[in-house]
Amino acid sequence: MTAMLRGGAGLKAPDQVFIDGQWANPTSGRMIDVISPMTEEKLLSYPEAGTADIDRAVAAARAAFDHGPWPRMAPAERGAYLQRVASLIETRLDDIAWAWTHQVGAPISLTRKLVGQNATLFRYYGGLIATYPFRDDRTRDDGGAVRILREPIGVCAAISPWNAPMVLLSYKIAAGLAAGCTMVAKPSPETPLEAYIMAECIEAAGLPRGVFNLVPAGRDGGDHLIRHPGIDKVAFTGSTEVGKHIMRVCADRLARVSLELGGKSAAVLMPDADFARAMPSLMTYCMPITGQVCFSLTRLLVPNARKAEFLDMFLSGVRSIKVGDPGDPGTQMGPLAMARQRDRVEGYIAAGRAGGATVACGGGRPRGLDRGFFIEPTVLTDVTADMKVAQEEIFGPVVSVIGYEDENDAAAKANATVYGLNGAVYGQDVERAYAFARRMRTGGLTINGLIVDPKHPFGGYRQSGMGREGGPEGLDNYLEVKTIHIA
Repeated sequence: MTAMLRGGAGLKAPDQVFIDGQWANPTSGRMIDVISPMTEEKLLSYPEAGTADIDRAVAAARAAFDHGPWPRMAPAERGAYLQRVASLIETRLDDIAWAWTHQVGAPISLTRKLVGQNATLFRYYGGLIATYPFRDDRTRDDGGAVRILREPIGVCAAISPWNAPMVLLSYKIAAGLAAGCTMVAKPSPETPLEAYIMAECIEAAGLPRGVFNLVPAGRDGGDHLIRHPGIDKVAFTGSTEVGKHIMRVCADRLARVSLELGGKSAAVLMPDADFARAMPSLMTYCMPITGQVCFSLTRLLVPNARKAEFLDMFLSGVRSIKVGDPGDPGTQMGPLAMARQRDRVEGYIAAGRAGGATVACGGGRPRGLDRGFFIEPTVLTDVTADMKVAQEEIFGPVVSVIGYEDENDAAAKANATVYGLNGAVYGQDVERAYAFARRMRTGGLTINGLIVDPKHPFGGYRQSGMGREGGPEGLDNYLEVKTIHIA
């Protein structure tokens, strides 16, 4: 792997794994290539961790949990370590932003805005555990004492996806470490760089050996990790199908699981919605990172009586999106991350046409961008709620506009998928919009916009996952409850 990032910043050990507090050579002998979404050429190669490396990492985490100081520290002491990690991450924010842009194709203007969430998560959980009620004293009806303890689950596998590599890993690592767990991290094979940066920051912060371990690997390595009997919990972000596989595997030993999975989120524009006020957030969040975000607002539900008015405004905005080099600060949308993603998106656009949808704009590859995994921002109209494009997660810059007659029709259509991750309701009467939001079966909603705040819980209903990340609820993901009665 190249040891250099944009701007000349170096990685300490880009050809090694981080196990038991040390950088070590992996044993597999296999290399993984990362392809640039912009040039379609090899961006870097790095060695894959083998099963022996994963076994060593789990053993190190097991020893650190069973015998080491980390789970036994006062919460404030663990918190001080996390604050140091946060400070070190803050010195690497530009590296992280460029790594995200190079590997995924997310515009640098966006990645620079979002990378601060990584340090925020470590700071937040480092501060939260100083006051979190790890012990709750209660009294039984007979007057006897009861102590309710919240204790760390144990050794946790953190498996993160490629679309937002470091922030989705930070949610897991920061909360798990704060709880007193020890961690084995396996980033997506397409995006290893940010995990190396995190490991360097954790090493420099001086955490005890074995508390954090990094084993970059492919899907076979991930499957070995989730099956390992030394893993007490798996925290996963990714597709619903892989999440189901993880649940089946972990069910054999009743290992704990938290899953943040797919979405098909609806933005409902109420009859009184101010379309002009809605446009800025819709332009930002219906296709963020070229639509490769689980909480994207990919279904826009609009009153039939105002659909033409909405489309005039929305299509004008979509056509004005600047598509191009993600390293250009003026670019608003870069390429898709991989060739297989472009194939997938083109397949869905074709399925939409075949199913009776109209491609109102986009639908092809942009002119003048002959290299890179580019596709035009695409809007489908004449979409019905039962169509494939309205039911399945496309994970690309494709938005369906769906008409509705009244609020009952809108609620039925908003809930007419197997997912329930995110959503938005736009309306000038905020209380009416809030009442409608209560009818939507989804884990997160915003009135008149879209907000995802790492200090508050995020996660989904139904096939969008189980458990929450962020907020105190994200810490709860990594804790068991113990009841001690005193006779």
